[in-house]
Amino acid sequence: MINERYPIGQFEYDDIISKEQVAQWIEEIYYLPQQLKEVVKDLSEEDFNRTYRQNSWTVRQLVHHLADSHMNAYIRMKLAITEEMPTIKPYEEAKWAELPDYSLPITVSLHLIESLHERWAYLLQKLTEGQLKRTFLHPVSGMTTVEKSIGIYAWHGKHHLAHIQNALA
Repeated sequence: MINERYPIGQFEYDDIISKEQVAQWIEEIYYLPQQLKEVVKDLSEEDFNRTYRQNSWTVRQLVHHLADSHMNAYIRMKLAITEEMPTIKPYEEAKWAELPDYSLPITVSLHLIESLHERWAYLLQKLTEGQLKRTFLHPVSGMTTVEKSIGIYAWHGKHHLAHIQNALA
């Protein structure tokens, strides 16, 4: 039986994160926009309103959420790279999903995700080992390294891609 909330499981990682693992995660971040565009390319308006489980976000909301979440992640990582252990600001993602811009066509967020991920992956590929170890403080989840955050957001993209696929199945 498919776990509707966590269709690919929860994020897991080894305590010691290898360079190879980071490289794989960066590749997953880079290719997410293509995978996302492929899944949603022929959808109808009705399809955009489908949900992957009762009372969950719609396909449209999931795409817009990926843009918002990954923009935040990109900024968080840049803050960690350029500042000494910054405290980042969380946001109310469920409330963001209710804002008027979530009714825009998903092409707006698809273009944003494509550009963002190209720039993000390029930055991540160029980071030194020291930069990958830099940290930021999330007031709710605690201290996180840049390298772990790369894994979290590689997982996050695949997680919501699976939600979209399940909604359309």
